[in-house]
Amino acid sequence: MTLAQSEARRIAEVLTEALPYIRRFRNRTMVIKYGGNAMTDEALKSGFARDVVLMKLVGMNPVVVHGGGPQIGRLLERIGKESRFVEGMRVTDSETMDVVEMVLGGLVNKEIVNLLNRHGGAAVGLTGKDGDLIRARKLTIQTGGPELEAPEIIDLGHVGEVASIDTAVIDMLVQGDFIPVIAPIGVAEDGQSYNINADLVAGKVAEVLKAEKLILLTNAPGLLDEDGKVLTGLSSAQVDAMIADGTIHGGMLPKIRAALDAVHGGVATAHIIDGRVPHAVLLEIFTDEGVGTLIHGRAGRG
Repeated sequence: MTLAQSEARRIAEVLTEALPYIRRFRNRTMVIKYGGNAMTDEALKSGFARDVVLMKLVGMNPVVVHGGGPQIGRLLERIGKESRFVEGMRVTDSETMDVVEMVLGGLVNKEIVNLLNRHGGAAVGLTGKDGDLIRARKLTIQTGGPELEAPEIIDLGHVGEVASIDTAVIDMLVQGDFIPVIAPIGVAEDGQSYNINADLVAGKVAEVLKAEKLILLTNAPGLLDEDGKVLTGLSSAQVDAMIADGTIHGGMLPKIRAALDAVHGGVATAHIIDGRVPHAVLLEIFTDEGVGTLIHGRAGRG
């Protein structure tokens, strides 16, 4: 067999493997949280855009939720404002919130929209303020210790959590064959804007949309065991047990909790995948093996 024939056969095998998944997931909603290296490396950005556009062209309904922490940090540094974090969350005063809105709702959101459109998609950018999409409430955290008589309440400023999601504007865009691109900014009943963790927003959007999949891109291969191997095909009960015994900890916890909440809320499967792998989204959806950690309530890949 010549090299050309070998390559053609490999392509045919890939397409054949993808076909059942294309058929199975037609008209299904896929919520993708876009961030990390996939959002800053030019080749990975281009590959991500092609993945999402292809999903749309074969009949799926991708919905993109994005972060933008590094971009926010760079602009704050340029204007001479120090970034301060508490338990991984950016303390966000009114001036910082203005920067967050400019970067997430403007610069980053429109860059992603433009990227998808240049690769043949029809994307529309949103923040949680559009169509009353994300109703937020203020988030506070408590810290405690043996030296404290009572827990200390830490005010993070304009940092929020999701109170509710109104999907009307998303539904309208999907029905019009557009790809919604959502910046994780919510608004409270009093009109205050809040910066919300993008993983949490993606999870809640997936839950309310009754999505087939929630896909969280990260800068790690997925959830690893003690030998550094990727764990996948996990039930939500298994993941709950791994959190309880301390196997899952640190920076992976927020993503795992967002994935678990989505699965508990009715999303069929949640995936934590390595955004540093070219075309990671397609590999996770369209191949038998996938490239990350899959969580659901039953055995086997979905």
